[in-house]
Amino acid sequence: QVHIVESGGGLVQPGGSLRLSCAASGITFNLFHWGWFRQTPGKQRELVATITSGWSTIYADSVKDRFTISRDDARDTVYLQMNSLKPEDTAVYYCNVVRLTSGSYYPVYDSWGQGTQVTVSS
Repeated sequence: QVHIVESGGGLVQPGGSLRLSCAASGITFNLFHWGWFRQTPGKQRELVATITSGWSTIYADSVKDRFTISRDDARDTVYLQMNSLKPEDTAVYYCNVVRLTSGSYYPVYDSWGQGTQVTVSS
């Protein structure tokens, strides 16, 4: 049974930074690709950053050059460093194992963690 816990969210002013963490258990962490998603009310969950098992990274255009995804396989944890935050980054952020299918990455597990709320506001 995979268990995922996201943390690190909060209220930050525009231009500020936050670092999110995603701790996983019940899985051989280093074998998998991981992704950070975000969701706002009434919208579909959006994949914003991916890190492969080989440590390659992929970003959505909306966060490129501002967000950095990284992983610590010794701690079974994936991180999302978010800089130059904008009000439109406000969302609940989640992580999940992702799988490459037909050129795109999709979440693997239907059961999600509780997420962590990020609010960017002055």
